Amino acid sequence: MMGTLNGTELCFPQLLNISCRRPEPPHSESVLIYILLSFISLLTVTLNLLVIISISHFKLLHTPTNLLLLSLAVSDFFVGLLMLFQIVLSGCWLLGDLICTLCYVLNYTITSASVGNMVLISVDRYVAICDPLHYPKKVSVRETTICVCICWVCSLLYNSLIMQDNLKQPGRYSSCIGECVVIINYIAGIADLIFTLIGPVTVIVVLYMRVFMVAVSQARAMRCHVVAVTLQHSETATAKKSEIKAAKTLGVVIVVFLICLCPYCSSLAGQNTLIGFTSMSLDTWMFYFNSCLNPVIYAFCYPWFQKSVKFIVTLKILHPDSHDANIL
Repeated sequence: MMGTLNGTELCFPQLLNISCRRPEPPHSESVLIYILLSFISLLTVTLNLLVIISISHFKLLHTPTNLLLLSLAVSDFFVGLLMLFQIVLSGCWLLGDLICTLCYVLNYTITSASVGNMVLISVDRYVAICDPLHYPKKVSVRETTICVCICWVCSLLYNSLIMQDNLKQPGRYSSCIGECVVIINYIAGIADLIFTLIGPVTVIVVLYMRVFMVAVSQARAMRCHVVAVTLQHSETATAKKSEIKAAKTLGVVIVVFLICLCPYCSSLAGQNTLIGFTSMSLDTWMFYFNSCLNPVIYAFCYPWFQKSVKFIVTLKILHPDSHDANIL
């Protein structure tokens, strides 16, 4: 597959005039980076698959909050697959213009769904901490499932609208065959920045500031009344303590998400944005890296995740009655 233009290789040697040039083999430093990114991608897929299996399999984990974590794990799982896909296809794009555009739609849909899941998690913790008496009535498994489905459907429809020019004529912005790029115009880029980043991040920050303030006041109140309480009050205090701990854990998830999101946000501002699927920037990879960190946080903060992983690794999950196991 040798090209004739200055001895360089082409993506499609038979198309000398319209084929893209194949990038030169990476240097040793680049190889190490590719190996590191491949490891992170595989780790992201593996860890989030464990979260998906755990919450889906064990009945005791079928709670509204865990359903939101399940939805987030699904989006993070697909992010890991996309990372692997981009690493394998780095250089020349060989799958055609339509698949190229559809990959972008899928990529942006997953990203938007991740942000939407973070908003839903913030709302869930806000209601649980600020209105605990009405939480069981306001937030149920059925309603949470509906909200998650709406989040994914809206993400798909919204990003299909953003990418409509590229979907109508796939490959219209590619300068040669073997290239996978799309252009998001200035107006669509600004709208995307507002509706999928600035708006949701503002909601997340405001809600969690309120959650933090209420959680601190509740923790002080529980310390003041820890002596001479009835059994009923003791159970109520334990429930509140559990909700506060969950809020803190998910607060860490959200803070890490915002930190990884900041460089990505700054890269979206500007004029018409040309994006290449096979050559993602460092800020995009950092945003993707957040998908690997979420299950790591669960492993340190959620005992049920540690126990469920043991069930999966030791194959106890294959037992007929394993879905009823007490892993809390």
